[in-house]
Amino acid sequence: MGHKLIEELGNGTKSMLTQKRILTYLMHNHSSTIPDLAKDIDLSIPTVTKFVMELVDEGYIINYGKQETSEGRPPNLYGLNPDSAYMVGVDIKAFCLNIGLMNFTGDMVDIQMGIECHLDNTLESLDVLIHHISTFIEKHQNVREKILQVGVNISGRVNPEEGYSFSMFNFEERPLAEILTEKIGIPVSIDNDTRAMAYGELLKGVVKGEKDVVFINLSWGLGSAFIIDGKIYTGRSGFSGEFGHFNVFDNEIICRCGKKGCLETEVSGSALHRILCERVKNGQTSILSKRILTGDSPLTLEEIVEATNKEDILCIELVEEIGRKLGRYLAGLINLFNPELVVIGGTLALTEDYILQPVKTAIRKYSLNLVSKDSAVVLSKLQAKAGVVGACLLSRSKLFEW
Repeated sequence: MGHKLIEELGNGTKSMLTQKRILTYLMHNHSSTIPDLAKDIDLSIPTVTKFVMELVDEGYIINYGKQETSEGRPPNLYGLNPDSAYMVGVDIKAFCLNIGLMNFTGDMVDIQMGIECHLDNTLESLDVLIHHISTFIEKHQNVREKILQVGVNISGRVNPEEGYSFSMFNFEERPLAEILTEKIGIPVSIDNDTRAMAYGELLKGVVKGEKDVVFINLSWGLGSAFIIDGKIYTGRSGFSGEFGHFNVFDNEIICRCGKKGCLETEVSGSALHRILCERVKNGQTSILSKRILTGDSPLTLEEIVEATNKEDILCIELVEEIGRKLGRYLAGLINLFNPELVVIGGTLALTEDYILQPVKTAIRKYSLNLVSKDSAVVLSKLQAKAGVVGACLLSRSKLFEW
């Protein structure tokens, strides 16, 4: 059923565009009566009735029952059929994968967090990624034919419209999305991981009606995403949000991008990991000292976060320092965009007030008070699930709204 829907909605006829508008409306409004739906999408009641009934017959919309009303004949409420279509979301992290299955109404049906998987930029790692996605889909054979799309989050420079990833798995002239589609056997879209996290927070997370939002992804790297007038901003080629590559430090640290002095070299999970290991090796103590000095296995960012939340003094000190630096340059973004809301997400956001309070203090110090006073700064609500939830929602959005 899912593949049939893509083919039908992709033909671009006026009828299919109207069906898209109806389905998109119900995605954002849960349910509606036909008169209210007709009014909001500016079509006649007979026209909307015709298309809603067609979508009911095809199984994508169901009758939710009568709307409660104090007078007159109660009208029927219509909404999406949750079991009519599904999306799979894949969130690639530094040392693991998160994969989830979402139904048509946007509810997570299954989610697997922290699948151990360190992906290098190699063909072998691409095969590993494909294996994990295929294995997850095989677990859900009962709905495979209803999966509309697989959305894959990748860090760095991603062009979602053309399906190219330029920071990872860029081995052929063909788009990565096309290669993954061929290997997995289900349509695949790709997008930047931070944008997906921001979109997850917009629809299912901490955003409550705000239209202009800055999202900061403070994980192994440092990324940002912008929601402007309620819509994700991608830029001309899909490369917006490279906040971590502002050249602000006079240091000799080589960034992942190959340049020196990037903000990410001192404000990121990788920077925290590097500085903590250096401090311990130079004689400072932490509850992670033994792990670092013996080096039996790689120290993960999650372990550092856990140590911070257990009140490890050295870890707290380093997290707070990163928060102060982040807040200083985040103040510049606030001066530039004047957002209603700034959301701090990513792995380091799990340290909660240890990162949030230094960020807020630095913003107050370095931003223009008149500009920043209406910009609330909060932590992600979805936390570690933001990426996988956002990947599912973005893939659905691309099919019906973009």
